[in-house]
Amino acid sequence: MTGRSNIVVSATVRNALAAGAPVVALESTLIAHGLPRPRNREVAVELEELARERGATPATVAVIDGVPRVGLDEPDLHRIADDADVVKLSVRDLPVACATGWTGATTVASTALLAARVGIRLFATGGLGGVHRGAGDSFDESADLVTLAATPITVVSAGVKSILDIGATLERLETLGITVVGYRTSTFPGFYLPHTTYDLDWRVGDAGQVAATMTAADMLGLTSAIVVANPLPTDQALDPALHDRVLADALAWAEDRGIRGKAVTPFLLETFHRETGGASLEVNINAVRNNVAVAADIALAWSATDRSATDRSTADPVTADPAPTDPAPVARAHRP
Repeated sequence: MTGRSNIVVSATVRNALAAGAPVVALESTLIAHGLPRPRNREVAVELEELARERGATPATVAVIDGVPRVGLDEPDLHRIADDADVVKLSVRDLPVACATGWTGATTVASTALLAARVGIRLFATGGLGGVHRGAGDSFDESADLVTLAATPITVVSAGVKSILDIGATLERLETLGITVVGYRTSTFPGFYLPHTTYDLDWRVGDAGQVAATMTAADMLGLTSAIVVANPLPTDQALDPALHDRVLADALAWAEDRGIRGKAVTPFLLETFHRETGGASLEVNINAVRNNVAVAADIALAWSATDRSATDRSTADPVTADPAPTDPAPVARAHRP
């Protein structure tokens, strides 16, 4: 069977983009592989409805029978949620899946790529992939990082899971030229926890400041992503003492059992789910909900900006002094 690689955009998403209306991309790997059935289908529908309630058009991304689709109809959304044969597709997998007619759920990397290809500028996910513990030996690093380095999209996430090497991930984000801003926070969130020990250079106070940062990036001709680190409210996060105990135990058990390389992360995730009595799963869902809401707010602010002067195809990076304005400043989170 030969598939087609053209990206198909749903009529609803296509019309919203044509009108300059707010659109938020959503990944499908969370639905197909990150949540148990039938809860995954309920969450998929809930996240799309949440985006609509906040004034944005949701655009869930997946590959259906070899065709990348941005914006799923109800049967396709249900198929991604219900079909156990749906595969996980990162960027490297897209050509083969399209050529051979597979149906797959898109990761952060492949969702960002496909969404940006059709002009979507906002993307909400739970947490980013990053540098894995022990990457100095295994070289295990998520494709999310290198993809975001070359993809002009703004991603709202709750940081990265604490099972990853957060410090190394932040170093890689810096090296790759990916802008990271804290959304009303000066510390990088740890997904399960609202804060880590890692400070951020920049913080923003509202959606308008993120939209202004996006405009500035366009005017500079940048083609890398902006990561908006959005911490969970404390009352929705995992209990810190429970988190620290489970993480320490899980790392020790992995070491005792000789678990190495790519096997470490699935083991740690499963251990978190089991040892927290499913609480880590609820935190995951809370994080995505929270990020969809913030991404929709940013999408509204972005759609309200005058972007005629920031079109990459026509913008001249060297201009005369503009008329004086009084923009809301992006705060420096800390000074080195």
